[in-house]
Amino acid sequence: MNKTNFYIIVLWLCIISQPLFSQADKPQVAFGSEQGETVFYHTVEHGQTVYSIGLMYDVNEEAIYRLNPSSRQFIRIGEKLKIPQKIIAVTGADEPKGEMYLYHTIQSGETLYGVSKYYKVPAEDISGANPGLTYQTFSSGKNIRIPVAKIQSAPTTVTKTVVKKIEYRIKKKETMYGICKKFNITGDQLIRYNPELQAGVKAGMLIVIPVETEETVTIAPEQSEFDLQAWTAAQKEIRKTNVANIALLLPLQVSDVQTSTRFAEYYEGFLIAVDSMRNAGMSVELSVYDIGDNSQKIKTVLENESLLKANLIIGGVTGEQIEQIAEYTLKNKIKYVVPSFSKGDKVTSGNASIFQVNTSYQYLFSYATARACTLFANYNIILLNTYDKDEKTLFINTFKADMKERKIPFRELSFNANSFSTNLTGMLVTTKPNLIVPLSGSIEALHKIKTTLRTLADTKPDYRLTLFGYPEWQTYTNECLEDFFALNTHIYTSFYANYTSPEVQQFNNRYKYWYKKNISPSYPKYAMMGYDTGMFFLLAISQYGSNFENNIQQLKYNSIQTGFHFERVNNWGGFINTNLYMVRYNRDFTITRFE
Repeated sequence: MNKTNFYIIVLWLCIISQPLFSQADKPQVAFGSEQGETVFYHTVEHGQTVYSIGLMYDVNEEAIYRLNPSSRQFIRIGEKLKIPQKIIAVTGADEPKGEMYLYHTIQSGETLYGVSKYYKVPAEDISGANPGLTYQTFSSGKNIRIPVAKIQSAPTTVTKTVVKKIEYRIKKKETMYGICKKFNITGDQLIRYNPELQAGVKAGMLIVIPVETEETVTIAPEQSEFDLQAWTAAQKEIRKTNVANIALLLPLQVSDVQTSTRFAEYYEGFLIAVDSMRNAGMSVELSVYDIGDNSQKIKTVLENESLLKANLIIGGVTGEQIEQIAEYTLKNKIKYVVPSFSKGDKVTSGNASIFQVNTSYQYLFSYATARACTLFANYNIILLNTYDKDEKTLFINTFKADMKERKIPFRELSFNANSFSTNLTGMLVTTKPNLIVPLSGSIEALHKIKTTLRTLADTKPDYRLTLFGYPEWQTYTNECLEDFFALNTHIYTSFYANYTSPEVQQFNNRYKYWYKKNISPSYPKYAMMGYDTGMFFLLAISQYGSNFENNIQQLKYNSIQTGFHFERVNNWGGFINTNLYMVRYNRDFTITRFE
């Protein structure tokens, strides 16, 4: 960004900010140009759309289209889009201060120290404004937020926490527990500085004790020093705990019986997870709130002071409910899980403590087509249009674009009942496997083509037919399971439970024993959603403590239906679940689920 333009914007902001900040009606004011004079760049990643990118920077789609005309038709992974620079100020009587940010695109060879010098903002404040920033994510093309309120024109004093080492001689009858308690440190920290203690504590030993102290130092804007790698390591420091206070916010008493049943089962599955973790030695305090299906009910729940005790809130169904809960958790510094049955795309992009379990369709399609391109790059790919309902237009367009980008050839065939077998045979080859991809996910489309495909698979094994399908095909197994096996069918999905696996059978038996009923025959199973979500996040708290988000990608959990792999949407936003299963129905009548 041009330095002169930047300082003009900041000067203007400083001049008009006082009267704005004194208002009590919480105005949201946008500063800066939307005419393209000042821009930064965004590099398109998997699953992103112009809409989601606009949410990320609080810029409307038309402004992005204006600066990037071709983006109206399509955007490609790796493409750099111009984004109009804005300064957003949010203030009001309830906030301690307004939060204002510029966006900066990291250049090749640039350092956090250099960015700090350029904007005259302490590096600590830049890192604080970007909770996802690490020395790995501080890379060329990535964007970070610059807190405008922290811009300095003179030296300032800051308080830093530093670790000092002191020597200590162990006294008679002292134990490691007693030493740790005396100096308020963990056993892991003590052994890290004194490996010899692994052999035991002995009187007279001289050891090193790490002691945290605070120092006040003066920092000039042009001389700010900051070790990003050390800061990253500190953020990921593991502080295990066996205590969790969880709040579930679910619509349990609503007029729609099916909705009530589903969320009751989610709660029941969650309770089984709580019981499992309690049996493993964890203390779990669980509170459940009925949020109904209207905005007034959720507002009343959020006014309940007991909710402030929670260190993790799970729930919300409608977009309005999710936004209200997100605002509440942000204000009160409580982590928030948007569950499998909800989408929180809008709030996830700007709230660092949100975990969106249900992947949005854009991300799901992007990861699914990328996986398909890898798996089937050497296949003869045929896209089959059966002209049925439930056409997967967005998925197919994404798949085509990915194949063109990777130079993977494909052909297209229109279904004709009278000549389908002849037309299809004319496109099949024996030099490599053949992949059939219907453009519709409906059961009607499957019925149209499966008999012909079975006949070819049985009589012409040299064709090595493979059928590619969609998540809802899991509900067709009563009618089509044998066909799936015969056609080596592959289905992509966010949810999959293998009912022949011991883990799923054990859960079903446990559920039936607890509640004297079977799980509802729906897809996906809400009881399993509740169980998987409960187990994953309780394990995260147990293994990594209150800062579990910084280590969440290392957590290993073998789910029974819902898989988890969380990634931050940007350096300052929350997490989305990018896990995707590919389910393969093998010709030997086994089923393989792989991520």
